[in-house]
Amino acid sequence: MSGNWSWELLDAQRHPVTDTAAGGTFPSQSEAESWLGEEWRDLLDAGVDAVTLREGDTVVYGPMSLQPMQ
Repeated sequence: MSGNWSWELLDAQRHPVTDTAAGGTFPSQSEAESWLGEEWRDLLDAGVDAVTLREGDTVVYGPMSLQPMQ
C-alpha cells in the first residue's frame, strides 16, 4: 500500500469534514505529516477539529485533536 497516505478530517463531533481540501494523497508518512504541520491552523479555522492518518484503508493513528493544548 505504499504511497497512499492521507488525512481524514473530522469536525468536533468526529464526523468527516468533506468541504475542506484534505491535501490529497502523499507518497510517505513524513510528507503527510509535513503537510499537516504547515496546514493545521488553516484546517482548524475551516472547522476541522481532529485528523486521522491513514495508509490506504488502514488507520495509522488518530483521531488527533488540532486544538491547542491549554
